[in-house]
Amino acid sequence: MNKMYITLEYDKILEKLASFAQSEKVKEKIAKLEPYQDEMLVTTHITETSDARQIIENYGTPPIVSMSHLNDILKAIEKGEMLSPEDLYNIRLFLTACRRMKSYLLKAESSNHELAFIGRGMELIDEVESEIDRCIRNNAVDSKATIELYGMIKKTESLHEKIKDKLNSMLASHSHYYSDSYIVKRGNHFTLPVKKEFKKQVEGIVYDMSNSGNTVFVEPKAVTRFNEQLTMLEIETDNEIRKILYTLTGLCETYLTVIRLNIEVMESLDFAFAKAKLSMSMNGYASEIVNHPYIKIREGIHPLLDQENVVPLDFELGNHQSCLIITGPNTGGKTVALKTVGLFSLMLQSGLHIPAKESRFCLFNHVLCDIGDGQSISENLSTFSSHMKNIIDILAKADENSLVLLDELGSGTDPAEGMGLAVAILEKLKTINCLAVATTHYPEIKIFAKETEGFVNARMAFDRENMKPLYKMEIGEAGESCALYIAEKLGLDMNLVNRAKEVSYQGDMTKDFIIPISEFQIQTEEVTSAKAKKKTEYKKEIEKTVSDKFVIGDCVIVYPQKEIGIIFDVNAKDGNFGVKIKNRKTYVNHKRLKLNIEAKDLYPDNYDFDVIFDTVANRKANKKMNKRHDPSVVIVREEVERKP
Repeated sequence: MNKMYITLEYDKILEKLASFAQSEKVKEKIAKLEPYQDEMLVTTHITETSDARQIIENYGTPPIVSMSHLNDILKAIEKGEMLSPEDLYNIRLFLTACRRMKSYLLKAESSNHELAFIGRGMELIDEVESEIDRCIRNNAVDSKATIELYGMIKKTESLHEKIKDKLNSMLASHSHYYSDSYIVKRGNHFTLPVKKEFKKQVEGIVYDMSNSGNTVFVEPKAVTRFNEQLTMLEIETDNEIRKILYTLTGLCETYLTVIRLNIEVMESLDFAFAKAKLSMSMNGYASEIVNHPYIKIREGIHPLLDQENVVPLDFELGNHQSCLIITGPNTGGKTVALKTVGLFSLMLQSGLHIPAKESRFCLFNHVLCDIGDGQSISENLSTFSSHMKNIIDILAKADENSLVLLDELGSGTDPAEGMGLAVAILEKLKTINCLAVATTHYPEIKIFAKETEGFVNARMAFDRENMKPLYKMEIGEAGESCALYIAEKLGLDMNLVNRAKEVSYQGDMTKDFIIPISEFQIQTEEVTSAKAKKKTEYKKEIEKTVSDKFVIGDCVIVYPQKEIGIIFDVNAKDGNFGVKIKNRKTYVNHKRLKLNIEAKDLYPDNYDFDVIFDTVANRKANKKMNKRHDPSVVIVREEVERKP
């Protein structure tokens, strides 16, 4: 099975589905089940599942038998072998189930479900069913199967009584000869337990001896002639039983083609009703198939989780946005959300219901995922190497009809390089034009998703008051890891928490680096000429020393709010740099800026920064203006805040 199917736990769904099937052949079919690619096939199988479930809900459990080894029994008939009473009994059970199923589906036809009319393809074989039922009882040939057999059995019983009467008479008349006062059967012979010292007094054939050697088991000569008659009767009886079994086998052979067709119909029904039972077990619903790249899930629950204690997932991706970035704290449900989306897609394309009250999915030719650390000692793969190996394979296979799921994108290596790789991979997925969902902790990727066309953020909600993940996805907002907040709430020494904050957000900054903004504001009121001169000299000094501090595209941290921004203007007049923070542009004093990631580590050479800093409308307008003058084209420049 495809390893990505196993990662998404599709194999466990198939195991669960197989547990509802009765036929071994259907169980084998389910084990090999793979998602269908054709929309008509998917729709047909989903409709079949829906019909089967409604029939069960309206008319009760369908009368399906296990059909265990039934095909082997039919092969034995074809080879000319005689069927055993157990084999014939299994055929009778199957034929009875066919009769009951036909009656069951006949009632269901009133609901006009297409599946109900399959029962018309079954042909009842009353002759075979009734004859086997008459001749076979408790996996054995019934004594009244034929008059001849019944007579033989009666004669046998009469001889047994004569032998027992004779032996009991001998036990009573010479009791001192015997070690016990009852008849002992050795093989097919009725014997008496004679004491060793009286062996010569009881004429007959010795068939056995006790472990101690003190008792011999003798068939007296007086009953030997009866045993000879019994032996002949047993041979005749066995021949009669074989004659009955061959007759029944021949009768089954006459209807072999019909029986096989009935098996095919029953197996089709077994598969359909197994899907229905799976749907009922997980409170499943049929999904709507759409013909454009789109996924929508309302109140979806991962089918392998406890449905009573799981927060339902609401999810939507497609239309104008093809890539979703999920962020939030660890154990917040990001990976479960990722797996749920992938597993739902595989299930519905296999014709199964999914546990979501409403869902719409397009069909994918590939569901590609990189989930889990994948570390392998045998293959000498680190977590990062494993991720990259999977992602390289995914990028090679992915196309516009694929669904790509990436967990902790860029993790397992140096954060700066990991973040750069993550952005590059996401950009590549955007050019492929597939639907993609990725989880991450990198704040830079959240900004990238917010500011890049076709991307959208989502977060897994977190209850900061009670320090508990809410396992609820909120699309449109980026989340935070909450690691330091959680550590503080759990009682970690505040000195350690503060040190962690310093390392995480300040690095090697000096004390002056985090002075409040107000202290850096340049006075605007009238000042003395001395102050004005000093101020001018100060500005020149700043411009001289900070002009090459940043370059366009550098990712910076803006203090004291600790916001993440991207440098868009390095003119550095008065020591201020242009920074784009979220959706706004502003000028910020260099002392409030700390380099987070250099532009060269974020973007390729000759990268068009207009993609980040200008609107889509302006970029289109610029392209038109570069081709020819068009008086109708208007370029709107956004207002830029200027803060010291």
